[in-house]
Amino acid sequence: MELFRPDPSENLLPRDGTVNYHGVVLAAASAANYYDALISSVPWRHDEAVMFGKHIVTARKVAWYGDSPFPYTYSGTTKQALAWSDEMKELKSLAEQCSGCRFNSCLLNLYHDGNEGMGWHSDDEKSLVADSGIASLSFGAERRFDFKHKQTGEKVSVTLENGSLLVMKGTTQTHWLHQIPKSKRITTPRINLTFRRMA
Repeated sequence: MELFRPDPSENLLPRDGTVNYHGVVLAAASAANYYDALISSVPWRHDEAVMFGKHIVTARKVAWYGDSPFPYTYSGTTKQALAWSDEMKELKSLAEQCSGCRFNSCLLNLYHDGNEGMGWHSDDEKSLVADSGIASLSFGAERRFDFKHKQTGEKVSVTLENGSLLVMKGTTQTHWLHQIPKSKRITTPRINLTFRRMA
């Protein structure tokens, strides 16, 4: 039993944005079932990026889903959204219910272990509705999630648990970067679903 459940109304950021951590929103058995379904049924592909004119293929794998075949361009590459599976529809509904936001797309990331992470970035592509909420559901290994203010350099960190939900709202993407740092002590996979609203 959780004695100190996170307060989802608490803003983790000191200024210039809103981040609410809802903590665990799925029972352990339910989270395990979704993890197994996502690992086996999602058509995972290595992520690709163009950096400094070079074509990079990452160890991390991704998938992109949406209400329609939305194109999503980031890091110099474009993906076409896949149709929602039953599991994805259920998780989208859960994210909407908890966050109070509406979503029409989702980017999934599969980190095989702590040797894979994500560097500092903002989810501020022009194809996304400006200042719209982004809900992040996590399954599998716990990972640290960092924020850094673009001007002041202030940092805020939170540990994302198995079956947990984090919601970024308002001007968070304008003023803050975020990352998933690498960690050699993490030896098991993590799946992350980031529900978004495309324009």
